[in-house]
This record gives sequence, C-alpha cells and structure tokens, in this order.
Amino acid sequence: MADLTAGQNNSPKGGDTADAVRAGLARRNRKQKILQGLGLGAIGFAFLMLFILVASLVSSGYQAFTQTKITLEVYVDPEEIEPEKLPRGGFKDVLQASLSELLPEVDTSDRATRKALSGILSNGAQFDLRDRVVADPALIGQTITMTVPVSDPYDQLNKGSIDRDTPEQNRRLNDAEIAWFDQLKAEGVISKPLNTGLVTNADSRFPELAGLKGALIGSFWALFVCFVISFPLGIGAAIYLEEFAPKNKVSDFIEVNINNLAAVPSVVFGLLALAVFIGWFGLPRSAPFVGGMTLALMTMPTIIIATRAALKAVPPSIREAALGIGASKHQVVFGHVLPLAMPGILTGTIIGLAQALGETAPLLLIGMNAFITSAPAGPFDSATALPTQIFIWADSPERGFVSRTSAAILVLLGFLVTMNAIAIYLRNKFERSW
Repeated sequence: MADLTAGQNNSPKGGDTADAVRAGLARRNRKQKILQGLGLGAIGFAFLMLFILVASLVSSGYQAFTQTKITLEVYVDPEEIEPEKLPRGGFKDVLQASLSELLPEVDTSDRATRKALSGILSNGAQFDLRDRVVADPALIGQTITMTVPVSDPYDQLNKGSIDRDTPEQNRRLNDAEIAWFDQLKAEGVISKPLNTGLVTNADSRFPELAGLKGALIGSFWALFVCFVISFPLGIGAAIYLEEFAPKNKVSDFIEVNINNLAAVPSVVFGLLALAVFIGWFGLPRSAPFVGGMTLALMTMPTIIIATRAALKAVPPSIREAALGIGASKHQVVFGHVLPLAMPGILTGTIIGLAQALGETAPLLLIGMNAFITSAPAGPFDSATALPTQIFIWADSPERGFVSRTSAAILVLLGFLVTMNAIAIYLRNKFERSW
C-alpha cells in the first residue's frame, strides 16, 4: 500500500502540475517586476522632463532677477532745467554731462560720440530725474546722487551674454563702448542689485525697464471676477443637481453637457466671449472684467463637477440622521452636508482657478495682449495677464526679453505651485474619512 501511494505521488502527471504551477508563478513574478520597472521608469522620465524644464527656465531666467545699474553724481544745472518750464527740461543733457565727468578722456564734441555715450544709460533715467525734480524743484542747482539702470546692451555685457571675443561688427557694442563700460566698472559705479523692477514696473519696450506689475494686477482682477462669478454659481448649480433636481432625462442631459463643457478647448470660450461679451454687449477689450467672465465660463464646469463629487462623498447616514430628527431638506443640505463637503469644494475651486490663471488663448482673443505701460486701477481698465505678458515678451526681438520671459514663467509657475499647495493643505487638514 505504501509503495502504491509513493508511486501515485511520484507519477509524471503530478510532477508536471507542480512544475507548471512553479513556472506560472515565475512568469507572474517576472511580469510584476517588469510592470513595476515600467512604472518607475515612467515616473523617473516624468521627473527628468520636469527637471529639464525647470533647469532650462532657471538657467535662462535667473539673470532677469538682477539688474545692472550705474550710480551718478548729477548736477541739476539751472541752465538746462528751469523751474518755470517743468516738467520740460534738458534732463538727458544733464545726465550726459554727469556721465562725461566719469569718462573725461572721451571727446564729446562729436555728436555721434555723445549719442553713443548717452546710450550707456537706460531711456528711463531721464524720466527718473524728471520725476525727482518735479516732486522737489528745490533740487535745481544742487548735486544729487542717482542710481539708474543701464541700457539693455550694457546689462547683457555685464551679465556675460555678449561675447567679447565676437568680431566687433557682429556685436551690439563696439570695442570703444566696451572699454567705457570697463572703466566705469573699475571706478566702482557699476552695481548689479536685485531687480525689484521686475514686479514693481509695468511693461516697457525697453527690456531693462519692463516689469510684471501690470500683468500681476490684471491677473488678480481677472481671477477675482472669475471667483466671484464661478464660485457661487458653480456651487449653487452643483447643489441643485445633486440634492434637489429630479433624476430624469433633463437632469441627465444637463449633467452630460456639463461634463462635455469641462473638456472643451479654452479657445472656444475665448471665441464665445469675443462674440457675446465684446460683440453683443459692447464691453471693453483688454479689460480684466471681460477676461474674468471668460475664465468663469471655463472654470464653472470644473467647480460643478468637483462640488458634486464632494457632495456624493458625504455618507447617506448624515442625511438620514438629520432627516430623522425633523430637519427639512434645506436644513440637511446647508446645515450638515455642505459644511462637510466644503474642503473638497475648496480644493476643486482652487485647482480650477489655478487652471484659469495659466490660460492664454481666451485672453488673447479678447485683446488682453495689448501693450499697456501702466498698471490697471480697476477691472474695467485695459490690462494684460501673466500668460499673455509671457506671450508678448516671447514675441519681442530684443535679447533682454529672453531672460525676462523665462523669469515670468517662473513667477507663473510659482503662483500655480502655491495655489495647488494650498489646495492640498486644505484637503489634508479638513478632509474626513468615512
């Protein structure tokens, strides 16, 4: 009997089954390892692309966060600037005379030489001097100290973007102009401080003067209008569809179209705003108010979907318990369900606003890419936004705008990361597990 049992256990059929099982386990383990490797490879590739993107932006944009400036002792000559003629006056000639004192060996009798010498200073230097004198006419006849930006070619030279070994005819600065700058640098009047003008100045055709102030304020007003419109309407529509609307073909049709609207390209909303808000209603072009309404149309489906998902996540037992103690439907929704769903609603809203902040196509179609040299005072004034400002600078031929474009992208990414971090914080802090 024992021999028979042993013979059955050692039969070829039993051994083949065990081998097949072991081979199957080996194949499954091998496929699992391959799948894990592919997943890790995909994540690693994504992080690599992200690193390359950020590294390329930082490498080309960090220079925009500093600005080359020159410090001058300016004698406000009464013969050039007369109190009774302000704000007119020879402010440029006064600055040129101060610069000539630092380079006494340069013969300024030649008009071309004087023009080249004054080209060291930014075009905004004369307006800085004008504003100071207009604010305090007592400065006329005195010597004041001014620190003003240099023009873009000299700024690029100081930052190493102009190769001195390039043949003179192929450089923006000739050998004499480079020698002037080197002498000024040796005298200690050249500095490279933090470029606060990047966020305190509005746009300008001169790269050394261009800033993001107008775009930042324009984006603020556009997002504010977007939030004021989309947040209450989106939450109200979601509450009605999820809690009060009857489940029939009409509500199903509305739900399908809301989901479809969330996937519509943003340029379609721009065309709609161009035809309706500007074409029919006659609202002003380039206004953040129109941009905010356009972004609200685009953001509202996202808020509705996020709000409905947050409401669905609240357990039915909450509703049943409230109804069981005599609460009305409205009291259940607004007193119990909505407060519990609010963390998810805020998360979806912030993510939707972050998406709206980075949109460019609809804002271009309504004209928010105009050249605006002053920050808007309200939502109805002409303005740009961060994405459209990046588009404008990227399309500019001056080399100085290359670094400023990358710096503006970094600022935009900073806002997007901050908004998403706030959404994650709110979700982790207030979200409950049921």
